[in-house]
Amino acid sequence: MPEPSPLVVPPLPVPILSLGVTGHRANNSDFVAHEDRIAAVMAQIFTAIAAATDSGAGPVQVRLHSLLADGTDQLAALGALSRGWELVAPLPFGRALNQAINAHPASPADARLLLAGKPARAAETATRAGAIAALAAQARVFELADADVAIGALYLAMVDAPTDVAAAQRYASAASRRVALAGRVMIEQSDLMIAVWDGASRDAVGGTGHTLASALVAGASVVLIDARHPEQWRLVSDLEALDQPVDQPPDPDDRNAQLLAAIAAALHPADEGAAPLALAPSAWRATSSPLFHAYRRVEALFGGGGRPWRSLKMVHETPEAIASGSGAPVLQALTSLPGADPAWPRAIGRAVLQRFAWADGISTRFSDQYRGGMVANFMMSGLAVMAGMAYLPTAGPEWKHLFALVEFLLLGAIVLTTAMAKRDHWHDHWFETRRAAEYLRHAPFLLALGVSRPPGRWPKGGSGGGPVGGPGERAGWPEYHARHALRDVGLPPATIGQAWLRAVLDGLLIPHLAGQRDYHRSKARRLDTVHHRLDRLSIVAFQLAVVAVAFWLLMWAGGALGVVPAVLAEKTAKLFTFLGVMFPTVGGAVAGIRYFGDFDRFAAISRISAEKLDGVHRRACLLRAAPDHALDYGALSDLAHAADDVVVSEIESWQAVFAGKHFTVPV
Repeated sequence: MPEPSPLVVPPLPVPILSLGVTGHRANNSDFVAHEDRIAAVMAQIFTAIAAATDSGAGPVQVRLHSLLADGTDQLAALGALSRGWELVAPLPFGRALNQAINAHPASPADARLLLAGKPARAAETATRAGAIAALAAQARVFELADADVAIGALYLAMVDAPTDVAAAQRYASAASRRVALAGRVMIEQSDLMIAVWDGASRDAVGGTGHTLASALVAGASVVLIDARHPEQWRLVSDLEALDQPVDQPPDPDDRNAQLLAAIAAALHPADEGAAPLALAPSAWRATSSPLFHAYRRVEALFGGGGRPWRSLKMVHETPEAIASGSGAPVLQALTSLPGADPAWPRAIGRAVLQRFAWADGISTRFSDQYRGGMVANFMMSGLAVMAGMAYLPTAGPEWKHLFALVEFLLLGAIVLTTAMAKRDHWHDHWFETRRAAEYLRHAPFLLALGVSRPPGRWPKGGSGGGPVGGPGERAGWPEYHARHALRDVGLPPATIGQAWLRAVLDGLLIPHLAGQRDYHRSKARRLDTVHHRLDRLSIVAFQLAVVAVAFWLLMWAGGALGVVPAVLAEKTAKLFTFLGVMFPTVGGAVAGIRYFGDFDRFAAISRISAEKLDGVHRRACLLRAAPDHALDYGALSDLAHAADDVVVSEIESWQAVFAGKHFTVPV
C-alpha cells in the first residue's frame, strides 16, 4: 500500500494593505494650480505608509487601486510603482474605450482611431493615451467592458455632434454610472482611500466627491487632501465630517498617529495571535471521533430520514484533496470563464478553497466536541442520577457502593469533559473557525465578479463589550483571515463582457444559491422534526412519572382500604420510587438537550436563510432569462452582494443563538 501523502497545511494569509485613490483630473483648476504641492504631500503620505508596512512585524504587501484617469489617479499610480507596490486598475470600460474617453481626443477621427486600438494623430491626444496605456501595461487590469458597445455608440454620437446637448447628457449619464461601478469595486477592495478634493460638490455620480462619500458610507477611512491647501490633509472616517468647517490646520503628530492606527487596524486585529492557535496543525483531525457523535446521533435518531443507527463517522476533506473533490466543479467553472488567466483559478484553489477545507475540517471537529460533549453531559447526568438510585429495586443497600461508584464515574466524566472543553476552548474555536469557513465557502463567485464586502461592513469583534478574549468578547480574526485570503487572490485580470457574466451566473452563482437554499430547507425540516420529537419524548417521560407515582398511591390506598393486599405497596415501594425518579430524570435530560441544542431556533434561522436565498435565486434566474442588454455588471454584482448579505446575516443569527452557551456542567 502506498504511503499517504503528508498533510498540506495552508499558511496564514500574508497581510495586504489595500489602497484606493480618487481625485480631480488634470482639467480641474485647483489641481492644476497646486499639482506640485499635491504630489509632494502624496509622496509624504506614501512614505509614511511604506514605513508603517516595513516596520519588521512581518511581510506586508501594499496594493494600490487606481482608475488611471489623468490627474490624481495617474499621480498616485506612478508613486505606487516607484515604491514597488502592486498596481491594480479597475477600469469602468474596456481598455480601448477607456483610453479613447480619457485621452480627450480633439477630433472624431482620433476618437475612432483610439477605439480601434490605433494611435491618435494629434500629439497631445497621443501623449495622454500613451500615459494610460503605459500604466495599464504595468497593472493588473479589471475591465468592465460589458456595456462598451452601447456606451461607445453614445460616445461617438457625442463627439460627432459636440454642440448637441442631449447627446452629451445621454453619454454622460451612461458613462458616469460605469465610473461609479468601477469606483465601487475600488472601494470594496480598499482598506484606506486617498482622495484629492476641492470640497465643491458630491452630486456628480462617479465624480470625486461622490466616490469619496461612497467610501465613507462603506466604512473606509479616507486620507483627504484638500486640493486648495494640500498640506492640511486629514484623516476622515465619517461622512458628516465632510461638512464640518476646519477652523485650524490639523496637528501633524495627531494625524500621523491616526494614519498609523488606521493601517494597524487594517493589518493586525487585536486578537492576531488567536488565528495560529485555532488553525494550528494540532487542531486538525482526519476523521471524526465516535466519542463526540452524541449530538449528531440525536439528529439521526429523531430527525427522520431512515437508518438512525447508521455510521456517523466523517472523513474530513484535506486541503490538497479539495481541488479534485468537492471544489472540482467550482474550479472547472472558474477555468471555463472566457479569457480567464489560467493562474487565477489556481490561486483561488490555493488561497481560498484549501483554506476553506482546513477551517471547515477543524470547525467540524470542534462542533462535534462542543455539541456532542454537551449532549453527552446531559445524558451522563441523567444516568448518574439513575445509577445512584438503581440499587433500591435491584440489589439492596449492601450493594449501594457499586452503584455509587458508577454514579461517581459518570459525574467524574462530566467534570473531566467540561474541564477539557474549557481548557481547549471548544466553544470559541468552533465559532471562530466556522465563521472563517463560511466566508470562504461562497467566495469564488464574489471573486469572479470582483465583488467584496467593504472593510467597514465586515462583522466586528468586540461586540461583547469585555476585554479582548474575555467573556462575551467575539474574536475578530475570522473576518481578518477571510478578507486577506480573498485579497491574496485579488481582482481577476480579465475583460468582463457578456460571456463572462453569463458564465459566472450559470456556472457559479445560480448553482451556489440553489445548493445552499436546498441545504437550508432540508436542515430546517430535519431540525424541526428533532425539536418536536424531543419535546414529545420529554412530555411522555413526565407523564409516565405521573402515572408511576399515581399507580403506587392507588396501590397504597387500595391496601389501606383492603381492596388489594397491603403488602403490595410495601413490596413495590422501592421500584416505584426509582421509576418516580427515573422518568423525570429522563425527561429533564431530554429537555436539557432540546434546550441546549436550540433545534427550533436553528430551524428558523435555516428556514429564513432558505427563503432569502430562494429570493436571490429567483432574481438570478430571471436575469439569466433576460436579454443581453439587461445582463450588465451592475445587476449581477448587486445579486452577488445580496447573496453575501444572506450568508453574513445567517452567521450573525447563528452566533446569537449559541454565543452565550459556553460549555458547562448540565445544571
